[in-house]
Amino acid sequence: MSYTNILSETQNGLTTITINRPKKLNALNKETIQELHDAFKAANTNPDTKVIVLTGSGDKAFVAGADIAEFADFDEYHGEQLAAKGQDILFNFVENLSTPVIAAINGFALGGGLELAMACHFRIASDNAKMGLPEVSLGVIPGYGGTQRLPQLVGKGRAMEMVMTAGMISAQDALTYGLVNHVTSAEELMPLAEKIAGKIMRNSSVAIKGAIRAINANFKDGVHGYDVEIEEFGNCFGTEDFKEGTSAFLEKRKAQFPGK
Repeated sequence: MSYTNILSETQNGLTTITINRPKKLNALNKETIQELHDAFKAANTNPDTKVIVLTGSGDKAFVAGADIAEFADFDEYHGEQLAAKGQDILFNFVENLSTPVIAAINGFALGGGLELAMACHFRIASDNAKMGLPEVSLGVIPGYGGTQRLPQLVGKGRAMEMVMTAGMISAQDALTYGLVNHVTSAEELMPLAEKIAGKIMRNSSVAIKGAIRAINANFKDGVHGYDVEIEEFGNCFGTEDFKEGTSAFLEKRKAQFPGK
């Protein structure tokens, strides 16, 4: 599949999706959001993909935000529809993928860019990265899940401060806050992502799918996370991966998971 604003490459079980609008600091417009949806959907259904890494092209930005020119003249109805559609086809979609998604933040991750990174299963960052939700400085609030995912990751107080001040934090502060898992140099960012992906690939993709669903359930209203965990735990016992994993353990050998 060919894209205008993104690149997607699969190699050795890893699909790397790169937002490729460097002259616009990889800002998210409607076309890019749709292309990202299509690329994530394709990767998630590709049996050769075990892990997805999302990053931005160039050395300045992961995603510097949404393309403001596209919605500057919207009214209330169209603003609400913009947020609803974006959350549905991209942000919530990514969060609920069964394939692990790592955000490799290689520069500015602002507004919709940080919201996209937060929708990924976890995040790593280069030491020159800057993150923030500046929407209130434009007279609007984060609309792609930022008011929900940021408090889950950094706590209510820090989230309130970040949103209200519209300021940016450094990669090191993001690490301290728990917003990212690792910080490294720009040169080592993708190698680190590949190293972590390699560790993930050694494990059962079927079990990981169940773990993603169970962890996400803890953050959903009206869903009892413990019940989902029990259900997914039980499901594992009917899989070939469980038979292989337990047999390999008892036989003191490395498991070769079939992913079934």
